[in-house]
Amino acid sequence: MAKVRSLLSGLEHKYAAFSILSPFLMVGEVCMEMIIPMIMARIIDVGIAGHDVAYVVRMGLLMVCAALFSLTCGMSCGRVASVAAQGFSKNLRRKLFSQVQTFSFSNMDTFGTGSLVTRLTTDVTNLQNLYQNVIRGMVRSPLMLITGTVMACLLNLRLATIFFVTIPVLGAVLTIISVSAYPRFQLMFTRYDELNNTVQENLRAIRVVKTFVREGYENEKFDTVCDRLRDTQVRAEKIVILNAPLMQLSIYSCIIAVLWFGGNMIIHGSMLTGELISFITYITQILMSLMMLSMIFVQIILSRASMNRILEVLNEVPEITSPDGTVFGYAPEGSTSVSVVKDGSIDFNHVYFSYLHDKNNCVLTDIDVHIPSGATVGIIGGTGSSKSTLVQLLPRLYDALSGSVQVGGVDVKQYNLASLRDAVSMVLQKNVLFSGTIRDNLRWGDENASDEVLYAACRDACADEFVRSLPDGYDTMLGQGGVNLSGGQKQRLCIARALVKKPKILILDDSTSACDTATDAHIRAALKEALPGTTKLIIAQRIASVQDSDLIIVLNDGRIAGLGTHDALLASNEIYREVYASQNKK
Repeated sequence: MAKVRSLLSGLEHKYAAFSILSPFLMVGEVCMEMIIPMIMARIIDVGIAGHDVAYVVRMGLLMVCAALFSLTCGMSCGRVASVAAQGFSKNLRRKLFSQVQTFSFSNMDTFGTGSLVTRLTTDVTNLQNLYQNVIRGMVRSPLMLITGTVMACLLNLRLATIFFVTIPVLGAVLTIISVSAYPRFQLMFTRYDELNNTVQENLRAIRVVKTFVREGYENEKFDTVCDRLRDTQVRAEKIVILNAPLMQLSIYSCIIAVLWFGGNMIIHGSMLTGELISFITYITQILMSLMMLSMIFVQIILSRASMNRILEVLNEVPEITSPDGTVFGYAPEGSTSVSVVKDGSIDFNHVYFSYLHDKNNCVLTDIDVHIPSGATVGIIGGTGSSKSTLVQLLPRLYDALSGSVQVGGVDVKQYNLASLRDAVSMVLQKNVLFSGTIRDNLRWGDENASDEVLYAACRDACADEFVRSLPDGYDTMLGQGGVNLSGGQKQRLCIARALVKKPKILILDDSTSACDTATDAHIRAALKEALPGTTKLIIAQRIASVQDSDLIIVLNDGRIAGLGTHDALLASNEIYREVYASQNKK
């Protein structure tokens, strides 16, 4: 029940009202359906047997009214239940998506993108279908079963014992099916995750696939994943499909038994014909309600795996939160978290970091350096030297394993997350743009920025000229991920977006790699003028991009291998000297 309450919490009042109304409408439908067989029995045993046409007409009209009322309640219930289920799924997806937004990178790594997509789509849809059937079928079936059983017993208790034997047998069989099928459905959803991962990876890298002419290989890989999903689903369904034939066998066996024993009772005068017909109607309703319950039972088996997967996400505790416990949003009044970053000074105090939270497997080791506010710092090192990891500790995308990271003289763990990240602007190594206009993308830096601010930022990032050359200028629509722009254009727009934010710390993570050296030099010069008080961290592979920096950090295997200005490092640091020599060969 705690799991169910967790899923239902936060359901909007409108949809909660629909969820409550649906069972009441279903009660009206079932009550009318239970009355109709009794009316039919009276028509046969009294009206037709007594040749009373007026009685038949009166009772016939009553039966028509009952049928129309039942139909109205049933249609209304179906619509209300559908709206309630849609509201439930909307509410659940919103909760899931909001929860994912609170995750740190390490939380995201726990699930994987493909798995989260499956949980937000397929798993929620399964629960939506279950919810709709529960607020209808879980009211209709038990109510029909109980009232039908009572009415059948009132008609003929001896004959009613037939299905008292059937029900326990069916219950035992359904329990066996449930226990056997659940783990197979769990595995099936894991296969769905694999399928989503394969599709996403292929679509994101479609240009690479076509460049290397690997369409055939990708098709084979996709076929393999599809075959595994199909085989797993077939193994799960092999058990569940036993439900329908068992129910059909039970229904027809009961009807045959009722006809046999009921016919003998009519012959011996202990039962009337109308009563037998009414009894058959009731027992059919009872068994159909059992069949509906079994179908919902099967759906519960399927949805149980989905529910647990969704709850895994909802119950995942974000690894990185503000001191007051909030994950995003500004510090509330009375909070213990710091909400103002005074300046852009940075201190790494003997910092160690491991993605695996293992001291014996650190990717950053004993990082100890002070960076004054407003300084321009270059970070250089070989591939895999953890340059990007180092700067990701500043906005707390990850937390240090030991040691401390300070911004503005305060440990980053003491800041409210929103305040800290507002003060740090980061241009990632992988350029990320969103669907929408160029203007909309630039305003991610500041949603209230004026057009003049946007234009100035684009000029500093060497993007204004190419943007204005586009047919719609700043109102040009970008495809998903900015696919209609070149790599260099995307980089410059991402830099402009960061400049719009006017941060205290600006991080450029190899963000001019797709630009020529002249453009790179222009951007660096513009940054000094546009953001004179901002601390700038420039990660680069080219020494030309960092040689004018106030301080250069040389990383090697996650350790600081050199620290100083360009001239000082050339004179004293062998690693830096080798890199410089390799890039300046005549």
